[in-house]
Amino acid sequence: MERQPAELRLGALLLRLLVGSLFITHLYWKFSLLPGGVETWWDGLVKSGYPTFVPAYVLSAEFAGALLLIPGVLSRYVALYAMPMMFGAAEFWLVRRGFYFTKAGAELPLVWLALLGLQVILGDGSYALVRSPDWRFFAGSLRVPDRVN
Repeated sequence: MERQPAELRLGALLLRLLVGSLFITHLYWKFSLLPGGVETWWDGLVKSGYPTFVPAYVLSAEFAGALLLIPGVLSRYVALYAMPMMFGAAEFWLVRRGFYFTKAGAELPLVWLALLGLQVILGDGSYALVRSPDWRFFAGSLRVPDRVN
């Protein structure tokens, strides 16, 4: 288990709650508020030239973020799983509307991407139900063997 100062654990918890809540509100918008619902959103991505696995991945990443981040279930890996989606969203809006959020651009997806990256770095935080494996576990398996002369 990683040993972090209490402030970092609390910060990771608050970040987890924030990003998880944002995923919930975004799914609510997509399923309840968007005219035509998720079908319209899905069709819009496919009509924009994306293969059908892209909206399926996006929905799976959003549901993972909404359901797993708040209780703290493998938070580091959920955030890592959602990062390509946010990179793709930033690219989608950058090409169509530019950078600035005032024109529905890439600025906000890039902020989400940064928040997810921070979650990956900070880890699970306090009160996580299922902690992500310690990074040192993976680093130990990647050691370069000693050189033999």
